[in-house]
Amino acid sequence: MSAKILIAFDDSENAMRAVDYVARFLAKDSRVTLFSVIPDTAALCEMNSPELTPYFKSQKDAFCVLEDKKKEILTGAQLKARTLLVTNGFGEKQIQVKSGPKKKGIARDIAAEAQLGYDLIVVGRRGMSGIKEFLLGSTSQKILHLAQEVSILIVN
Repeated sequence: MSAKILIAFDDSENAMRAVDYVARFLAKDSRVTLFSVIPDTAALCEMNSPELTPYFKSQKDAFCVLEDKKKEILTGAQLKARTLLVTNGFGEKQIQVKSGPKKKGIARDIAAEAQLGYDLIVVGRRGMSGIKEFLLGSTSQKILHLAQEVSILIVN
């Protein structure tokens, strides 16, 4: 039976290292989901309310151009990740790209997604020093504490 793998994915090098690890070392019959949590700031571009401040209205176009650019970068990274998986033997139909708006926080949203029947969460480690990571926390550390009944692989 094939494993169902959730890769916590953004456009970072750490996320791409997680994809590379899955591509090289995990079973090729696994089903892989590249899961991205989209910050809720993107929703502001959809707003057209009279209650918006005049300053935000005047800056909205510039802000939304940046949001569109971030989406474009993420889409490019997702395509690169998919290509890496396929090149290493995963079938196109085994790879799913899924995004969702930030609801409770990035780590909480990833942990919630993992409860939908995944066997493994794979996440890249950010690379902070031990003290900094202890004081500030990291997404991978939070996922480690939040995820239940699913294995977690943190890729360095």
